[in-house]
Amino acid sequence: MADYVLVHGAWGGSQSYMRTRADLQAAGHRVLVCKLRGLGTRQDELHPGITLSDHIDDVCDQIAEAGFDRFILAGHSYGGMVITGTAARLGARIDAICYIDAFLPADGQSLWDITGEYEHNWYIDSQKTKPGYVDPIGSIDFTVVPDMVGYHPLLTLLEAVTLTGEEAKIPRRAYIFATGYQPTPFPRFAAQAKAEGWDYHETDCSHFVMADRPELTRDVLLALAG
Repeated sequence: MADYVLVHGAWGGSQSYMRTRADLQAAGHRVLVCKLRGLGTRQDELHPGITLSDHIDDVCDQIAEAGFDRFILAGHSYGGMVITGTAARLGARIDAICYIDAFLPADGQSLWDITGEYEHNWYIDSQKTKPGYVDPIGSIDFTVVPDMVGYHPLLTLLEAVTLTGEEAKIPRRAYIFATGYQPTPFPRFAAQAKAEGWDYHETDCSHFVMADRPELTRDVLLALAG
């Protein structure tokens, strides 16, 4: 039996891992789907001061509450920023890490640093009407879906990750790249993972890999426990 820690992306919540959690539990594993403050079922905690460090704190605190010692860590999209920061704190306890169409920052990089003009324009334009918050990227006339999809705190996209060397202690790494998502900021991270010899997977689907390719998501994560 393995313990899994799953971290969702921006704007959404833990419901994005509903199928994945069920699949891993059906295989006999324990699963923690982290809930990040201000997002998903924690929308009532949203405020413009929430930082990337706050979300990393959320994950580390929930791991401690779950009583997990060693675990496999996975993150989707923005969750790649959060799991990188978590790995910098708890890397010696992580058996494997998986980036699911996710950002893969280097030391000192924020999400702003590793996105391009399209994303930057979106983040800045959002500030005209909702300072401190960002609408789901690409959405038009967005309406909050309670406990599921809402605004995202801007500061989480501007704070840099600080690596410590702890993250280098993780023995196994995997990356899943969704080729059917455009415009995508992720090819560079997929190429990096492939070049570095990670367990690498490509799939022709949208950015929401866990929903579009649940079997692949399950199989990649289960293989990391082998």
